[in-house]
Amino acid sequence: MAGAAAPLYLGLISGTSADGIDAALVRFAPRLQVIAARTFAYPDDLRARVLALARNRAAVTLDDYGRLDVEIGACFAEAALALLREAAVAPGAVAAIGSHGQTVCHRPDGAHPFSLQIGDPNVIAERTGIATIADFRRADLAAGGQGAPLLPALHAAIFADPAVPRAILNLGGIANLTLLIPGQPVLGFDTGPANCLLDAWSQRTRGTPRDDGGAWACSGRADPALLARLLDDPYLAAPPPKSTGREYFNLDWLDARLARDLAPEDVQATLLQLSASSIADALHANAPTVRELYACGGGVHNRTLMDALGALLPNIKLDTTAALGLDPDFVEAAGFAWLARARLENIPGNLPSVTGARRSRVLGAVYAASP
Repeated sequence: MAGAAAPLYLGLISGTSADGIDAALVRFAPRLQVIAARTFAYPDDLRARVLALARNRAAVTLDDYGRLDVEIGACFAEAALALLREAAVAPGAVAAIGSHGQTVCHRPDGAHPFSLQIGDPNVIAERTGIATIADFRRADLAAGGQGAPLLPALHAAIFADPAVPRAILNLGGIANLTLLIPGQPVLGFDTGPANCLLDAWSQRTRGTPRDDGGAWACSGRADPALLARLLDDPYLAAPPPKSTGREYFNLDWLDARLARDLAPEDVQATLLQLSASSIADALHANAPTVRELYACGGGVHNRTLMDALGALLPNIKLDTTAALGLDPDFVEAAGFAWLARARLENIPGNLPSVTGARRSRVLGAVYAASP
């Protein structure tokens, strides 16, 4: 008689672009299998309030924060339930939800480092009836780590090749690399901006939340002087471990470096070249032997950005994680399902070689479903 099917887990995340919730229903035996996945867009008003909180926290009251925490939790719960309905899977068949939540502030350095995600997991557990694992970052921070990135452990488990030096590139609001070099510890870090500045500049100058496919950037010309000033930022040259967010790379950061009037499309072209160049520079500096680069995240749909990366990395095979069997849009959501399983099995979820933590730590807190 065949054994019972492996447990199902559901991963939820909204990344630094804050454009919606990625949801993935997965099982992990004998290998990672995505059963269903979908992105659920935030309502426009909700997204605007999330971005306002990230951009100007001083203007947000505790009442605003508390309400938004519950609203995001309700959106995450509805995304989970909607995905289960589409997959014809009962909530009782899911062992746990892994919810990353929505990052609103990430400050991993200084005397009191912290990382703050909203989307109340109590609300998710209550509304779905499924045990919810959340608060994945703070145990690593408490152990002296950056609290990010957290998915290199998953990348190493499912994407590493014992003979080929590979890197996995996540192109979210921020770009991060996982370096999978045979015989060496796994490394991973945030390289700098991927889509966050591109989206913010598009919103400011055109009133549109993104530059679909990079077509607008492609219509402009990168300004060498501006690009040099942007690339001169000390974060980009700092060695790992390191992580960052839109608290650092935002329009205020850009405005401080805009020395003269440029056509908006030329600024966009420069910002795209900044993303591509900072990624390529980080790869050359930290993993010169890499021969394959597989990208995931929303930025894989920006053809101009992918082409710019290819031009800067002519000797490296560039593809998406689809070539390795996992949809690039749902690697992160699958990763937080994976971290939920690790939490229930009491398995450490961080990699000290990546985050700089003093030791491995089991990540996440369990919010039990109501009986």
